[in-house]
Amino acid sequence: MEPTSGLTRRGFLTGVGAGAAALTLTPAEALAKVVTARAGGLATSPDRFGRIFTLGAFADLNAPSLRTALMEMGRPGGLIDARDPLQEGPIRLITNPELSPNNLDNATHTAGTTFFGQFIDHDMTFDEGSPLGVPTAPEQSPNTRTPGFDLDSVYGGGPAATPQYYDPADTAKFRLESGGRFEDLPRRANRTAIIPDPRNDENLMISGMHAAFLLFHNRVVDHLRAQGQQGNVFEAARQQVRWHYQWLVLREFLPQIVGQGVVDDLLANGRRFYRPVAGQQFIPVEFQGAAYRFGHSMVRPSYRANLAGNPDGTAFFGFIFDPAGQGQADPVDLRGGARAARRFIGWQTFFDFGDGEVRPNKRIDTRVSTPLFNLPLAAIPSADPPTSLAQRNLLRHITWSLPSGQNIARAVGVQSLEAQHFPELQAIGHGLPSSTPLWYYVLKEAEVLGGGLRLAGVGARIVGEVFVGLLQLDPASFLRTNPSWRPTLPRRSGPAGDFRMVDLLTFARVDPASRGQ
Repeated sequence: MEPTSGLTRRGFLTGVGAGAAALTLTPAEALAKVVTARAGGLATSPDRFGRIFTLGAFADLNAPSLRTALMEMGRPGGLIDARDPLQEGPIRLITNPELSPNNLDNATHTAGTTFFGQFIDHDMTFDEGSPLGVPTAPEQSPNTRTPGFDLDSVYGGGPAATPQYYDPADTAKFRLESGGRFEDLPRRANRTAIIPDPRNDENLMISGMHAAFLLFHNRVVDHLRAQGQQGNVFEAARQQVRWHYQWLVLREFLPQIVGQGVVDDLLANGRRFYRPVAGQQFIPVEFQGAAYRFGHSMVRPSYRANLAGNPDGTAFFGFIFDPAGQGQADPVDLRGGARAARRFIGWQTFFDFGDGEVRPNKRIDTRVSTPLFNLPLAAIPSADPPTSLAQRNLLRHITWSLPSGQNIARAVGVQSLEAQHFPELQAIGHGLPSSTPLWYYVLKEAEVLGGGLRLAGVGARIVGEVFVGLLQLDPASFLRTNPSWRPTLPRRSGPAGDFRMVDLLTFARVDPASRGQ
């Protein structure tokens, strides 16, 4: 079911009533004051966060019980927890999806969509400084990633500025290690990954994807040299890698998440809300703190990492996180920061190579897999609690004084979900059924209007506009520099002029055939 455009009369009248409620804010929270429903791009510079919408906060941030209410909403075993029966073990939760009736599969996405989405996130945004659950002005908060699809999370400052990431014997290529059956990230003696963004070693899948991009770049260097590339082969390879990556973001990932119709509309008719002043890229907090966190709902409780990685030749299954893995040299779960022969990714589980081995994502809905309510401290910035990912996401609505999903829906002019769609929030209080935290609202919107298969309404609009905007505003992107460009690297199969994730993995030689699997 597609989200409708425009507001119903009832929705409009409800919006007027909700907007009339006054908020009592301290001067430090004046940034959340309702000014206007005008949208644009309110940021001071690309290295700071900013806002799209000048709307009030979703609740009274002075209320002493608000934090307690959000913690209750996102607690382990609470209303967002899918309550997966972890006692069944990681294998049965994959092979017997009926065991998790609250955590449905999404057959339109493969399991790799989650981790490519995480990889993309780590390429454009990293908030290391804002205090969780304390109102903070976005324009005073640094984004330590460049706000665009330039792979600075992989390239760092390049071989001259950050030589630790590159092969000293051939500085046009990345340094890569093994220590196991297949490739691994380069690591220090304490197994810390030597990469520009430590988050790309949070779990085995994201570290495997980072390693695949290192190999992809190195193969592009070889490819260009074989073609007689003159001059700076590193820069030529980096541009090729970036543009093919940007193609995947725009032509494969984004349509899966927001729908092809939204992408086509944005490219044909332009952005209406993410329109930064002076055309400077920046990451809005409505995106960073809420809408793009939809991916947490897609994470499965467990995965098959590979088909035959265990010493006895059997498949390596594991929970995404398992407390039993803490401190183990070769953890039983799929956390990162470890090296062993079996700790590699068989990509046929995650992307469709046509062999019938691929597995689906979970749906985008208001249920989150149970292991994400007990994160390892190594996966949390500064190792500060809470360890529930849902609680952390909800507290970010206080950090950024985020508007409710309903108010953004009215500002955008799309169908708004109202109190009757959120009966589970009645007991939480603070008017949350009619003024819902944006992250939860986006999940419910996808569930109700998109069948859990993709984002809808507000979520689709925010994510779609930011993605397309970042590409259009980047002076070095293919969409800005050469919008008629088409991929040039060899494909696994299919017509030339396109490129998909299975093509990238095949070119990098981490596909099943290259590994003899």
